[in-house]
Amino acid sequence: MSPTIRPYRPADLPALYAICLRTAAAGGDASADYPEQDHDLLGAIFAAPYAVLEPEAAFVLDDGHGQAVGYVLGTGDTAGFVKRFRDEWLPTVAGRWPAPDGEPADATGVMASLLHTPERMVVPALAGYPAHLHIDLLPGFQGAGHGRALITAFLAALAARGVPAVHLGMLSVNVAARAFYDRLGFHEIAVPDAGVLTYLGRATS
Repeated sequence: MSPTIRPYRPADLPALYAICLRTAAAGGDASADYPEQDHDLLGAIFAAPYAVLEPEAAFVLDDGHGQAVGYVLGTGDTAGFVKRFRDEWLPTVAGRWPAPDGEPADATGVMASLLHTPERMVVPALAGYPAHLHIDLLPGFQGAGHGRALITAFLAALAARGVPAVHLGMLSVNVAARAFYDRLGFHEIAVPDAGVLTYLGRATS
């Protein structure tokens, strides 16, 4: 059977954690950057909370045998999501990854700091783009149109809810990702002090 796009199911959650880790190094595998006990940390920030808190905006690429091999996740309301992340999601994972004391000393510390500061997602320059998304595909499923299909499904779901526009933040060094988003009609948004990130946005319809 061919890979297909379908809505997220709770049984997909372990796959989401794995995909997030295996694509986190500018599209490559970040497993070696974190101790094994922290392999779920990236997914606990960038994947799982979206699927759990806003499953209606989560879609996966199914390999044709029930296994998720890619996803698009996000929220139609970044400010509202941040509050739910703080109130509902963070208490479920904070004990496993406490907020670091002082300046983070390693990759785990950097990510734990991000986990405990969801308010960083509310950026004034992005107010006109209230939704945001994350998309990842395992390497063997890239370059075949699946990413475009995932984005199309996500945008349609947001448009049906009356959400006007979406943004994303990507590592500026990931030139392949930038080319992908450019082809899908995303444009750069000027954000002061964006650091290593480039912010992109587009209308949902």
